Amino acid sequence: MQPVEDCKIDVHIHENPGISFLKVKGGLNTKYLTKAVKTTRAGEYAMVNFYPTRDQQTKCYDCSENGLNGNLIIMYDVERLKQSGDLKASNGYFVHCFAPTDIQRIPKNVVFIIDQSGSMSGIKMSQTRFAMLKILSDLAEDDHFGLITFSDKIKTWKPEPLKATKGNVEEAKTFVKGITSEGYTDINAAVLKAVDMINKHHQERSASILILLTDGDPTTGETDPVEIQKNVKKAIDGKFPLYCLGFGFDVTFEFLKKLSLKNNGDAQRIYEDSDADQQLQDFFKEVATLLLTDVHFKYEGVADLTKNTFSNYYSGSEIMVAGRIIDNSLDNLTSEVTAFSKKTKMVYHISVPIQKLNSNKPGQENFIERLWAFLTVKQLLEKEVTLQGQEKDNAKDKAIDLSLKYKFVTPLTSMVVTKPQDQQIQVAHKPREGKKPNMHTQPTSSKSDCDGVSMGQGGELDDDGRMERGGELDDDVGVIEGGGAMAPLPSTTQKPVTTSPPLKSIRILKSSGNAKLLCYDVPLVAQKVRLLQNDISEIFMNGQLDSENGFSQIAVRYKTHHHLLLSTSEISYFDGQDTVKFSWDQDLTHHETEHVSLILRSNEMDVTMGNIGLRVVILLHKKDENFLWPAVWQQPEDSTGILGEDDISYEEIPGSQTPTLKLKNKKVKTSWVMVTDYRFSFAPVIGCWLVPFQVVAQRELSDFTVTQL
Repeated sequence: MQPVEDCKIDVHIHENPGISFLKVKGGLNTKYLTKAVKTTRAGEYAMVNFYPTRDQQTKCYDCSENGLNGNLIIMYDVERLKQSGDLKASNGYFVHCFAPTDIQRIPKNVVFIIDQSGSMSGIKMSQTRFAMLKILSDLAEDDHFGLITFSDKIKTWKPEPLKATKGNVEEAKTFVKGITSEGYTDINAAVLKAVDMINKHHQERSASILILLTDGDPTTGETDPVEIQKNVKKAIDGKFPLYCLGFGFDVTFEFLKKLSLKNNGDAQRIYEDSDADQQLQDFFKEVATLLLTDVHFKYEGVADLTKNTFSNYYSGSEIMVAGRIIDNSLDNLTSEVTAFSKKTKMVYHISVPIQKLNSNKPGQENFIERLWAFLTVKQLLEKEVTLQGQEKDNAKDKAIDLSLKYKFVTPLTSMVVTKPQDQQIQVAHKPREGKKPNMHTQPTSSKSDCDGVSMGQGGELDDDGRMERGGELDDDVGVIEGGGAMAPLPSTTQKPVTTSPPLKSIRILKSSGNAKLLCYDVPLVAQKVRLLQNDISEIFMNGQLDSENGFSQIAVRYKTHHHLLLSTSEISYFDGQDTVKFSWDQDLTHHETEHVSLILRSNEMDVTMGNIGLRVVILLHKKDENFLWPAVWQQPEDSTGILGEDDISYEEIPGSQTPTLKLKNKKVKTSWVMVTDYRFSFAPVIGCWLVPFQVVAQRELSDFTVTQL
């Protein structure tokens, strides 16, 4: 409930097939806070870094003097080279990731069931209307759609679903604009009316879908949740899915979850927030493009499969199936996937040698096994909701056993975090059904532990099964994006191109508006260089290179009296009156003066200078010889220095015999090199286009030489 000094989120992604796109969204990527987000994508690797200053933590749409409030959402996908999917195996377990794209979409026959009872009045109703207007615009012309609104009375836009022609969509929008809230909530009658509409007016070569949006419990007509579930399941009879959207915390979400899961769908809570209309639109996009129905996965020599039959597969989603390999004599792991597209039956075959599948990244030998357990627990929790009696107890017991064995935090287990005695700590409890989140202050105990306790009040298991898939890192070349230096080490390339930098040089890696990064070599004729300078903000950063590994000293100055000097052995800061000294191996330390924040962690100093100025993390790397590396995460506009501009864009020129870019209105020959990024302590290897320093800087090196730090 307040801005904090030390706020960092680092997300590292590694996908062997390569990353096809990366997008950051959510409330914490809005207004001035967008400057706190950095993205890097290169081949198999992507990184997202969120480093908001104390001041920035109050400057997103929902942020205030109480600090950050919102989500940071990272969306990405991998290169889908095989339509049959990607098989991975390790230590007797396997996972199959399936997401084909070479399929013609199946038209939808969708009926929207919209709650217009009195509890939907105000912002909920206006957000629903706004979202529905956008959703109607996104319908394809070969789709059919219907609209039903309900309170204690049922209203239909038309007696049957109509084709989504321009005229029908415009007429439906007029209907939506006129929806008002009043009365009680008859969910049973509304859903049965929608089922009857689809059953009577089924469209050939299309897939039917029901989408229910409500914010409350059934309060009129049939009000027993169990009876409603029976009625709806009998009416649908497995012919099409029902998706339920629960608006806010007042809705009984468990009831909606059961209602959807028993009818091949799913439920999602829509949070009462400024972007609730966007949440509704995003959900519809997830089911808007249907590609396959009746998807079945078959394997040879395996057991303990996770869910392997799926009623629908949508574009933009991914099906994951995992299991245990029990036939030790298998030379190949073989899979057959059968499904139905718009026009025909589809069959996908994949067979991969077991020996080729069993490749482990050090430290992740049991990753596939944990992923199998994760999917199994998730699906048991979903299944347990729909079961009764002994079957329900068995599913719950198995989920608890796996959660405890693999240390998963689920609704059936809890994570207990305790702090030292005699301290007060605020605890935000997970909200229960029909209640708002509550906070209270409590004393804490004397130990720190993380364990699974059955039937505890814990957090929820993630809905996303995507995890890192392994891979190897080289350690050949050092690089830093947005600030920093590298010694002249040999380069590796994706193509047979020799790109060894000259002796006594550093290589700068720069983010850009393009998917692929730029890098350039800066020859160090002098040992002392200007790294960054901004006269308006009165911020200067210089560095000294005494060896071919990195910087031995870095100095940062703000205005006339703030001086920070870092070496590989110690750190000193002068604020105009007093000098404070730090050592790299001391405990977490925070020092703050006006518009200056210093946070020392293990082998890194996090520096913020200026109200809207510089954010740089200076790392101490311990390799053959200790050296410093500056990683600039935010800098004032129009800064100069060998770190250059904050963002450099270019164009790739197709058809050239040698890779060529258009950069600063010049055609530049380039090569693709793999380098080690020393902005991070784990130093990942990423790729970049190597270009001449003079083209990027448009200055002579002598302009960046200084006589003293």
